[in-house]
Amino acid sequence: MSRTATRQTAEARREAVVEAARHEFAQHGLDGASTDAIARKAGISQPYLFRLFGSKKELFLAVNEACFARTLDLFRGAASGKSGMEALGAIGDAYRALIEDDRSMLQGQLQAYAASVGDDDIRAGVAQGYGRLVDYVETVSGADRQTVARFFAVGMLMNVLAAMNYSTEDAVQGSWTARLAEGSFEDEQE
Repeated sequence: MSRTATRQTAEARREAVVEAARHEFAQHGLDGASTDAIARKAGISQPYLFRLFGSKKELFLAVNEACFARTLDLFRGAASGKSGMEALGAIGDAYRALIEDDRSMLQGQLQAYAASVGDDDIRAGVAQGYGRLVDYVETVSGADRQTVARFFAVGMLMNVLAAMNYSTEDAVQGSWTARLAEGSFEDEQE
């Protein structure tokens, strides 16, 4: 029985480290993040952090995997009981709320994309996580490739606009941000 309790405690610590690291990596990226700061935020020693994850890069990969899993869970929850364009709309709305409400999810995602440019392991992890999102959206929506591609293209545009703190409520009518946002949804409104 104590082995189970130990495993649960170790798993809880792993989750605490991943959550602390999510915020640190989001703000500072892989290279700029401090494992000492992560360990302190998680309430563990730095050597224990490395016992749990092996390296800073392995921790970064674990954070990215957890963020993609969280996003996929969000997609599933939003689309529950829906299909087709209704599912796409619900997923899009839920994702927009996520990146506007949790800046560290947005920042972390952008940091992961940036790190994947120069690192094969990170690129593979990002591609795998993103691929799961695409697979799910294709399956739940039943949409054609063009519609799914447009859905993800609009999502990436929303990432860029959210990174600049654009929100639909704050848009100045006729501004370039409003024109882009409105233009990306015109087909859906017709």
